[in-house]
Amino acid sequence: MEDSREHPDDAITQEEINASPLPGHAGPKPLADPKKRNAFTELMSSSQKPKVKPTPQAEIQQSVPTRPPNSSFTGRNGLGAYIASPSTIPGVIYQSKEFVVIYDCFPKSSVHVLLLPRDTSKTLLHPFEALEDPHFLESVKAETKKLKALVASELRRKYGKYSVAEQVRIQAMEADPPPETLPPGRDWEKDVLVGIHAGPSMNHLHIHVLSVDRFSERLKHRKHYNSFSTPFLIDVEDFPLSEDDVRRDPGGQRYLNRDFICWRCDRNFGNKFSELKAHLAEEFEQWKQE
Repeated sequence: MEDSREHPDDAITQEEINASPLPGHAGPKPLADPKKRNAFTELMSSSQKPKVKPTPQAEIQQSVPTRPPNSSFTGRNGLGAYIASPSTIPGVIYQSKEFVVIYDCFPKSSVHVLLLPRDTSKTLLHPFEALEDPHFLESVKAETKKLKALVASELRRKYGKYSVAEQVRIQAMEADPPPETLPPGRDWEKDVLVGIHAGPSMNHLHIHVLSVDRFSERLKHRKHYNSFSTPFLIDVEDFPLSEDDVRRDPGGQRYLNRDFICWRCDRNFGNKFSELKAHLAEEFEQWKQE
């Protein structure tokens, strides 16, 4: 029988295990497959201005995808619903035979999505075991590379107007006529994390792709911050791990219980979470303006 109780080594809370949705919120409208032209690719096109209206910022920030009432996918098995029936569930960004991409129900950054592999021989394995398969690992890395670019495009859409490094590009886009080749602008991909938790709290294999800011009302606990700000989050590019890699023992390393260290300035907040949260809000505004 599945154990859906919260454990000390979990990176999520009981609420998140149960996936209780916020009342009154429907899932965001699905985005098109990134291989096709969509709001992100149209907006970032080097040859023309957008023809497709992008997903509203408020919709991304406020919507919470919900899980369907299916007894097979409750508690820690909740992600299985998206893998089994992605076309019927709000919160799915795109899907293919190999992967489903969804918005994280409890985002820990201003943009936070999950990549769900659909290979039935891998999806219920621990990531350390699943990613030992070189062919499967290659496919995961290739898909996360595409998804990282998609998230970077969303960061540009949301925050580009605030960024100093983006202004020359914006001016070029607004020129009449615009130049044939746009200036590169800010490298938003450097502001995207792609990783797997060393101690997954959900049963189905999933890869986190999120903005570096850790700015979200859903970031409420020590475990929330440290699970994305310590080696508990393992970069996909680090796989396969060596047998003696200390990240194979996240409990022994006590990653989730470490002091709070600001991701941007390295300031140590000890165990003062409220001070960290206030500081993260300040860092978020400065980070947008880089």
